[in-house]
Amino acid sequence: MSTMTETRRRGAVGSGPDEVELRRAKRRDGWSRRLPLLPALIFTIVVTQLPFLLTIWYSLRSWNLLRPDGNIFVGLQNFVDIFTDSTFRVAALNSILITLGCVVVALVLGTVFAVLLDREFLGRGIVRTLLITPFLIMPVASSMLWSVSMLNPSYGMVNWVIGLVGIDPIDFTSSAPLLSVIIALVWQWTPFMMLLILAGLQAQSKDVLEAASLDGAGWWKTFTLVTLPALRRYMELAVLLGSIYVVNTFDQIYLMTAGGPGTASANLPFYIYQRAFLGFDIGQAAAMGVIVVIATIIIATFALRLIFRSFDDKEQA
Repeated sequence: MSTMTETRRRGAVGSGPDEVELRRAKRRDGWSRRLPLLPALIFTIVVTQLPFLLTIWYSLRSWNLLRPDGNIFVGLQNFVDIFTDSTFRVAALNSILITLGCVVVALVLGTVFAVLLDREFLGRGIVRTLLITPFLIMPVASSMLWSVSMLNPSYGMVNWVIGLVGIDPIDFTSSAPLLSVIIALVWQWTPFMMLLILAGLQAQSKDVLEAASLDGAGWWKTFTLVTLPALRRYMELAVLLGSIYVVNTFDQIYLMTAGGPGTASANLPFYIYQRAFLGFDIGQAAAMGVIVVIATIIIATFALRLIFRSFDDKEQA
C-alpha cells in the first residue's frame, strides 16, 4: 500500500513540470495568434474609442465656440436640456420614421426581387446587375438624381409622368420631404436587401422544396410555410444592418431637403450637424452624439441576440 502511494506521489511530482510547460506552450501559441491582430486592434481603439471618450468629455461641458470663455463643466445638464428640446424630439421621431419606412419597404421589395431572380430565365444576369446598380451609386449622386432628375417640379421625370394624366406638378421635396427622402433611400437599399434574401433562397435545401411539391403544396403555401421560415435569419440580418446604416443618413437629407421645411425632415445626424457646425454648440452636439451611439448599441445588441438565438434554434433542430 505504501509502495503504491509513493509511486503516485512520484508520478504527480513528475507531471508537474510537464503541465506547466504545456500551459506555457498554450500561452505562447495564443500570443502568436493574437500578435498579428494587435496593430489592427490598436488602430481601431485610436480611431474609434478615443474620439468617443473625447465626445463624452465634451458632452459634460457647456462649450459654444462663439463664447470661448464659457467652456465650463456642467455634468449631465446638456443631456437634461436635450430631452426638453422639442426640435430634438422631432429629429428623433423623424429618424425612427425614416429608418422604419426605408427598412420595411426595402425588405419587402428586396424579397420580391429575390424571389423573381431565384429562377432561370433569359437575361437573368443582366437583370440582376441592373437591380444591384443603385446600391453601388454614391449617396450624394443618388440624392442629386432624385432631387433634380426625378422629383424636380419643373423638369423631373415623376412630374412629367403624372402630367400625362392631367395632374399638376408637385414639389415633392417641399410638400412631402420625409416621403421624398424615404423614396431615395428605398431605391438605394433595396438591392442590399435583395442580395441577402437571394443568398438565403439559394442556400435553401432543394429536397425540402421537392418534398413540399410532392405533398401537393402550392407555390403560396410552400413560400409561406417553408421558404419564409428558412429566410428568417437572413431577414433579421438585413433589418439589423439596414437599420444601423439608415439611422445615420445624412447625404439625402442635406442635399434633398436641407432638413426642411423648417425641421420637418431633419433627423438626428442632421440636427447634430446643425448644432455643431451652424450653432457651434459643441457641448450639446456631443451629448446628442453620445445618445445616438448608446441607442444604436442597445438596438444592435437586442437584434444580435435575436439572430444568435435563431442560429441556436436551427442547430438544435
